[in-house]
Parts: sequence; structure tokens; C-alpha cells
Amino acid sequence: MTATLEVHDLVKRFGGVDALAGIGFDLDEGEFTAMIGPNGAGKSTCFNVIDGQLRPDGGTVRLDGRDVSRADARRMNRLGVGRTFQVAAAFASLSVADNLRAAIIARENRARQVWPRAHRLYREEVDGLLSRVGLTDAAARQAALLAYGDIKRLELAIALAGRPRVLLMDEPTAGMAPAERRQLMELVRSIAGEEGLTVLFTEHDMDVVFDHAARIIVLDRGRILADGTPAEVRRNAKVRESYLGSGFGGGDAEPE
Repeated sequence: MTATLEVHDLVKRFGGVDALAGIGFDLDEGEFTAMIGPNGAGKSTCFNVIDGQLRPDGGTVRLDGRDVSRADARRMNRLGVGRTFQVAAAFASLSVADNLRAAIIARENRARQVWPRAHRLYREEVDGLLSRVGLTDAAARQAALLAYGDIKRLELAIALAGRPRVLLMDEPTAGMAPAERRQLMELVRSIAGEEGLTVLFTEHDMDVVFDHAARIIVLDRGRILADGTPAEVRRNAKVRESYLGSGFGGGDAEPE
């Protein structure tokens, strides 16, 4: 059975520096995986190559068995790779519902055809997305007036409006209170489980990582240092040594 996302021997160089030095991993349908590592480890570069913002200098990215290594970001989005960012963003002057409507119109490539009557389009789908992320009561509210946690939920709904097969989430809980972090990650896991959505997320909060990820990939200087279950990664001697003194959640487990 072909993995949903396959990354093989991925290389990305900036000048004389290998930001990615031949990394590889496969993600199956419905996997919920964290990618962690210190600043400069290559996490954002990896995401940017996968979603088409950067072209790799070597290696391949495959989506459902298809080589998409040379596809740009717009094509990757249309092929089923969605993304959220560390700093959540939406159209501040639009309502919550119209933010989602704009995302659906873009997905359907109708931006030049429908704006005079856009507010009447896709009502059922918009309502369904609002319900999924708990924003039904905020549908008519201007996005600029949302609390930050609700902006994060709106960004998630916008990503889901693209009907992704793979969702890349860059620091999804950044700037959120602990209770909001837990609620958001539980929501994403629920949606992923129901829809078979493959999720890869980066996160600096190790409580979020170890409480929610089923698998953890650890990057260090552009290379994979470890790849396994949370228990396996927590016990890994190389990981503990790499993160010593940095607040990594190694606990008191015995190293491998």
C-alpha cells in the first residue's frame, strides 16, 4: 500500500549550508505526526519544500504515489496539501463565513467569476466548516474582532476548505493558553480521525507534542535524529543529549 506522503532523500541547500541533508520519511493516511527540533534544525524548510514554496536540490516528494517534487505551492494546494502557519492570518475585514467562502471560491478557481454574488455561494459547505471548528455563533463576526484562539480555529477551517489529504501545521498552538492548546489539538485529532487526514505539525511545546502526537520525527541540523513513538523518542539517548538543558520532555526514562 502506497503511503499518502513520501519524502525520500530530500536535500535543500542555502549557499554552502545543507538545511536538509537527505532526510526521508513516509506518512500513511490518518497519521498524526509531530516534527520537532531546535531552531535551525530544518523543520520550516522541510515544510516549505513539501508544500511547494521551495524547490528541493535533491530527493523527491510523492503524494499518493505521484512525484510532486517540482510542483509550486498553488498546485500542491490543489493536489491536496494544506497548511496553517505559526502566525495565524485571515482577511481581517471579512466576516468569518466570508473568509471560508473565499477559500472555497479559490479552491474552485472561480475568483474572477462570482464576486458580485459571492455571499450567496457555498452556504451549506460554509455552515458545515463553521460547525466543525466550533465557530457557528461567530459566522457573521468580522475576523478582526475574533479572539486569538478563534482566529486559530478559523485558520484551520480555511485550510480544511481546501479539502486537503495532508495538513501541515506550523506551530498550531503558538500564542494560545494551555486550555486552548489542548482543545485545538483534540479538535484536529478528531477531524483527522474522522476524515483520514494525514497531519504533520511542528511544535515547541513538548507537552502538546507528547500528549497528542502518535509519532515524532526529530530533526537536528537537517538530518533525522530519531523517528518513533513518543515513548521511543523520550527514551532515545541521542535525543536527550541533543536537547539537554533546552527543556525537552525527556523525563526520567532510561535511555536506549
